[in-house]
Amino acid sequence: MTRRCKNKCGNELPVVKNCETIFQRRGYCDIDCLAEHTRVKNAEADRKKEAKATRKAKEKLKTLGDYAKEAQTAFNAWIRARDEGKVCISCQKPPKKKNAGHYRSVGAMAQLRYEPLNCHLQCEHCNTHLSSNAIEYRINLVKKIGVDKVEWLEGPHEPKRYRKEDYISIKQEYKNKLKGITTC
Repeated sequence: MTRRCKNKCGNELPVVKNCETIFQRRGYCDIDCLAEHTRVKNAEADRKKEAKATRKAKEKLKTLGDYAKEAQTAFNAWIRARDEGKVCISCQKPPKKKNAGHYRSVGAMAQLRYEPLNCHLQCEHCNTHLSSNAIEYRINLVKKIGVDKVEWLEGPHEPKRYRKEDYISIKQEYKNKLKGITTC
């Protein structure tokens, strides 16, 4: 039975009983292949360490807004997955480009930004070009969740002050929910 060198050269290793050199016992045809493989492994380990250090440095430079964007991205991805196969809440047509459209806009009611009842699948046209197509959105939202819940959305809400930890936990929560949807 012949063995091949572990390095990329792929040379066959000589079959010699009890007379193998150290590098042959390790699976390399000669000392140069062993040295090359070791150099490549060390370079790869250095790249991984550098990438980890870069990620940590970038994490330290993040602003609260960066954390908010990440949490919003995770929430929106979950909304699109939750409403997969459904039609646009406003125009009732299958969306070409799927958006997670808020009934009460984030600018008007930031405290409902991560409220699942306030956000549903919308097409790009209704969400962006028609500013959420609010009248049709409300009509269809009442049909979907009921008038009581729509009135609750429209009512007053306590302002929320999100901290970094809140955004991290929201992001993780919706990433976990998304995994639960996609694995089923």
